[in-house]
Amino acid sequence: MDPRASLARHVFGFVLSACLAVAVSPANAQTLDFNRDIRPILSENCFYCHGQDGNKRQADLRLDQREAAVSAGAITPGDLAKSSLIARIHSNDPDQMMPPPKSNRRLTPEQKKTLEQWIASGAEYQPHWAFVAPRRPAEPAIQRADWIRNPIDRFVLARIEAEKLAPSPEADRATLIKRLSIDLIGLPPTPQEVDAFIADKDDRAYEKLVDRLLASPHYGERMSLPWLDAARYADSNGFQQDGDTWQWIWRDWVVKALNDDLPFDQFTLWQLAGDLLPNATTEQKIASGFNRNHLLNGEGGAIAEEQRFVNLFDRIDTTATTWLGLTMACAQCHDHKYDPLTNRDYYSLMDAFNRVPESGTPQYFSSRIRVAAPFLELPTEENKQRIAQFEEEIKAADAEAVPVANAAFEGWRTGLFADGKPAEGKGLPDSVAALLRKPEAERTDDEKKAIDAGLRKHFDEKIRSTLVARLPLLGKAEGIRKNLANYRADKLPRVMIMSDERPRETFILDRGEYLKPKDKVTFATPAFLPPLPAGAPPNRLGFAQWLIMPEHPLTARVQVNRIWQYYFGAGIVKTAEDFGVQSEYPIHGALLDWLAVEIREQGWSMKHLHKLIVMSATYRQSSRVSPELRNRDSENRLYARASRFRMPSLILRDWALAASGLLDPRIGGAPVYPYQPDAVWEALAITKERDFTYPQSTGSDLYRRSLYTFWRRTVGPANMFDASNRQTCRVRLAATSTPLHALTTLNDPTWVEAARALAELSMKSEATVDGRLTLAFRRVACRTVTESDLKMLRRAYERQAAIYQANAEAAKSLLTVGASKRDESLNPTEHAALTAVCLAILNLDESQTRE
Repeated sequence: MDPRASLARHVFGFVLSACLAVAVSPANAQTLDFNRDIRPILSENCFYCHGQDGNKRQADLRLDQREAAVSAGAITPGDLAKSSLIARIHSNDPDQMMPPPKSNRRLTPEQKKTLEQWIASGAEYQPHWAFVAPRRPAEPAIQRADWIRNPIDRFVLARIEAEKLAPSPEADRATLIKRLSIDLIGLPPTPQEVDAFIADKDDRAYEKLVDRLLASPHYGERMSLPWLDAARYADSNGFQQDGDTWQWIWRDWVVKALNDDLPFDQFTLWQLAGDLLPNATTEQKIASGFNRNHLLNGEGGAIAEEQRFVNLFDRIDTTATTWLGLTMACAQCHDHKYDPLTNRDYYSLMDAFNRVPESGTPQYFSSRIRVAAPFLELPTEENKQRIAQFEEEIKAADAEAVPVANAAFEGWRTGLFADGKPAEGKGLPDSVAALLRKPEAERTDDEKKAIDAGLRKHFDEKIRSTLVARLPLLGKAEGIRKNLANYRADKLPRVMIMSDERPRETFILDRGEYLKPKDKVTFATPAFLPPLPAGAPPNRLGFAQWLIMPEHPLTARVQVNRIWQYYFGAGIVKTAEDFGVQSEYPIHGALLDWLAVEIREQGWSMKHLHKLIVMSATYRQSSRVSPELRNRDSENRLYARASRFRMPSLILRDWALAASGLLDPRIGGAPVYPYQPDAVWEALAITKERDFTYPQSTGSDLYRRSLYTFWRRTVGPANMFDASNRQTCRVRLAATSTPLHALTTLNDPTWVEAARALAELSMKSEATVDGRLTLAFRRVACRTVTESDLKMLRRAYERQAAIYQANAEAAKSLLTVGASKRDESLNPTEHAALTAVCLAILNLDESQTRE
């Protein structure tokens, strides 16, 4: 390289830095916040090469620590000219500029100015906000005190007012009861319930409605859905075998725990270490099934120990995402690129999970069932009765076979001695043959008894089965025993749980490869977080106790953020799965901390927090978007209005079933098999090892809530779009909008049958067309029909009636969709026309949207 060019570059850099030092001075700089303004820039553009991962660190430079950055000369607080970072970010020399061209990262002019201002003002660092324990902040001052219903509103309104905006007016009562019903139970209110709420003049009318919904047994069903996504719950193991499991027992526990408002600290302890609690109950052991919900690979080529480590890695990732909000999987192969999580931290924590007595692959029980130890056998009353019946049949068959067996034995024994050489060539056990070779006169009484017993045992074990064809009674009991064994294997529930019965040594693995162990480690929590509480055991129970201690900075924040996300479509921290350095900085950070402290100080009651949110003026706002809010806050991060989004597909299905009167509201139980496309599991049937024909349910099981639909990991329910695949932990789902969604809700038998049933219900309840249209609309949309609505519905009905009047076969075809019986006394043309309109009502944007 030309020395003159190198000199020119250095001179240019010095002059530029000097000019910048004059242009930006601390006196003129606006107040910066490191976590809000600086860390995001450094994290996105610098930490990958200049962060805590020593294996990837370039030029031995760290920018994630102030002392290291200052000592290296990258940053000289208050002096831009001496800060090489500034020269680098302004350089045009590919060999000098930062970020380097090959990184495909570029700083904007605004980001460069922000870094200059920060260094000029002293280059202060702060701990990452999420790694500092939350404290209850003071409630901010606001102007519109009349709008406030609880402390949540003060934090929200203060920010709205700071932006020179105003909150939206409160939604009307019909909208509020529909919104609350969607959010708290996932089922529509009846027209009578809507009318009663609208007419209730009691000042506590809204709170009474909230309390009623929180007390509903359907509350736990609704609230369990996001938790099942986080827990990657499914009813099968995954992979090509995709054996069925009994984990629905754990699912039912979740619903019950939520209905009982089991405090979140106990909810945590039971699921992470319920089996380790003193005198653990069956319920607490079932709860520990959270970490047995992962995939299980039973393929022929699967290496058991390798799969055991895959399961271990999954448990760490799921647990860290669910409770810590950290991307801990990044530390499986190396130190985390951005967060202060080391490779040693990862495997030290894994040691707590490396004690399960498991092989890594599932055990074969039947062609359908494959589960892996440890598990609990939990026979139902039906199981107990059926097993008792089998045992009675075996007892009777044994008694019936005794005389036949005795006679057969005597005949065989006689034949054995017929040639005078019973010990020769008869296949008897050596011990019996040796005694028979001894002259009879020389045998002791004990030897004679041993011969009789040995011959009978040999007959029962080796000879008896060969006589079954000629003497069927001899095989009857054995056939029943075989049926009992098959019944136990296929029908006896065995829920997989955790256990620490097999402690192992844990090692750091080279790049996560299970065959390349390095240093041995013992259990420890991540070093950058608070230490274990005093007296906590060094196992999963101690880990769970550590998560819920008051000084823990993450657990409460992560949980309340996901609860907020549930109601507003996005969390206060949008990156709900990542509270680390790469996470979004929360503009409502004070509110997040207030909520985190609130849930903890209120005994970790989840229902308390849910009620607090839905009682707030923030939640009760209208979701209508003004032009100003659309321009300034299109994502509704300021919460100056209620969020509006489509209901989850699982709830859309429940809504249609409930509105039509078809829904079976039973709580809990084994999975069911509602309508699915023909041969939906056919792709799995590549061997004759198992029949993958979809076993469609009959009767009321077709109309259970979506929560109870059998969830096959390899082929999830085809009509439940935008749902987690339940193969990995998901705490933030993305909503999409494609024609496939509309094709589902317009053509799937569930919706078509629901439309037919809704039409039938309306026809039986109302005598006039307008009355029927009004009732159908109200049962779905949950509001009064306007004259304009009714005019459009009537016109649609008349058009459909004309079509079906002219085509009786089309009407008949439509009315035969679904397994429920139609009332044949109804006029088919009118029924088909109203069915078509009801299907349209179910597909209205308003009907599918949480307003």
